[in-house]
Amino acid sequence: MHNAYELCLYLQEKKVLHSQNLIQSFNAIDRKDFVPSPLHGQAYEDYPLHIGKGQTISQPYTVAFMLELLCLNKEDIVLDIGCGSGWSTGLIAYLVKEVRAVERIPSLLDFAKSNLRSYCFKNIDLELAGEKLGFPGELFDKILVSAAANELPMELVQMLRPEGIMVIPIKNKISVITKGYGKDFRQKDFFGFRFVPLIY
Repeated sequence: MHNAYELCLYLQEKKVLHSQNLIQSFNAIDRKDFVPSPLHGQAYEDYPLHIGKGQTISQPYTVAFMLELLCLNKEDIVLDIGCGSGWSTGLIAYLVKEVRAVERIPSLLDFAKSNLRSYCFKNIDLELAGEKLGFPGELFDKILVSAAANELPMELVQMLRPEGIMVIPIKNKISVITKGYGKDFRQKDFFGFRFVPLIY
């Protein structure tokens, strides 16, 4: 694959990318702009790539799978935890009202800011992750976590609005959390994935 359009077609052929709005986003937000320049020749391959500090930009198949599960729409306010090089942040920002993205590694946060600058987004807030996970006391329509927790962080469940959705890796599975009212939530799991660990 040689460009974002071919990668997008490949993901559609794999039946992992099918929502029209996400297809537009994958065509518009080029993965090549979010990988280190020595790896530009591999930007459209369907595997993770190292971005420094022991972190990776996730496999395109996995990113498409997770974003489809989020059911993004133009009114959403989204929390993106572990934004890495900023690719998932850009893909989300193309479709929603606002994205607050956090990254715990300062050099990667700077890399993400630099990568996203060329897209002139006005709806992204990139921040260095604090000692606590996310933004306690605030509420989001959707939450994406891009690193694997050992167990479901209940503090993130509490940051979801009623009927909000969180997609989070837990060990070797991707879990979809749908918030109910009060403390209720539903969980659906998809197995067979690998991620770098979530550290907080």
